[in-house]
Order: sequence, then structure tokens, then C-alpha cells
Amino acid sequence: MKAKDIRNMTPAEIEQNISSLKEKYFNFRLEKISGRIERPQEGTKLKKDIARCYTVLKEIQREK
Repeated sequence: MKAKDIRNMTPAEIEQNISSLKEKYFNFRLEKISGRIERPQEGTKLKKDIARCYTVLKEIQREK
């Protein structure tokens, strides 16, 4: 997900996106522990997407 796409969302949508990404990351970690992981790079991608969402959310809050 690109920051440009996140900036087009409302703050409520961004927060929902963050919660769904956190859930996906949690499930990823469970799969990693159990050894059933297919794409190890997925964890890094999820963490970066969560960070992007938080960054854009903070930018929006600072503008107000």
C-alpha cells in the first residue's frame, strides 16, 4: 500500500486499516511460529504498511 493511497482515506478508514493490518501481522507471526509460513517477506511488508498508516494518520492530525 502506498502513502498516496492512504492519504486519500479518512482517519476512521485509516484506523480500520491499521487494525486489520495488525490482525494480519498477528496471524503471520502465529504461522511463523508453527512453521507453516510460505512468504517470509510478508511480515516486513505488513510492518511497513502499519508504519505508513500511522505516519499518515499523524500528519492528518497535525494539520487540524
